Amino acid sequence: VQLVESGGGSVQAGGSLRLSCVASGIITSNMGEMGWYRQAPGKQRGLVAISTRGGGTEYADSVKGRFTISRNTAKIVYMAMNSLRPEDTAVYYCNARRLSDQREYWGQGTQVTVSG
Repeated sequence: VQLVESGGGSVQAGGSLRLSCVASGIITSNMGEMGWYRQAPGKQRGLVAISTRGGGTEYADSVKGRFTISRNTAKIVYMAMNSLRPEDTAVYYCNARRLSDQREYWGQGTQVTVSG
C-alpha cells in the first residue's frame, strides 16, 4: 500500500492550506480509516484528524473548528486547514489502516510551515 500526500507549504498565520492523500495498492473494500497525524520538531507524532470508513470523524482538540477532514472516495482523503497558527507548523503524515488486519500504513510526510 502506498500513500502519496500533497498540498503542504508555507503560509502566514491566519492562512489556509489543503492537504490531499491518495492510497494505492489496496482494493477499495479493504480500505479502513484514513487520517492525518503531525510531528513538530522535538515532539512526538500525534493525531490531527481521522475519517472512518463509515463516515465518522475525530479531531484533536487543538484543531477543532479550524480543520476539516473529508473523503472523496474510500482511498482519497483531504484535510482543509483554516485559520492556521504558528503552532500548526509540523510535518503532516497521512495514515491508513487495512480493514482485514488493521495494519497501518504511512505516507512520506508533507511540511506545513506557518509564520507570523
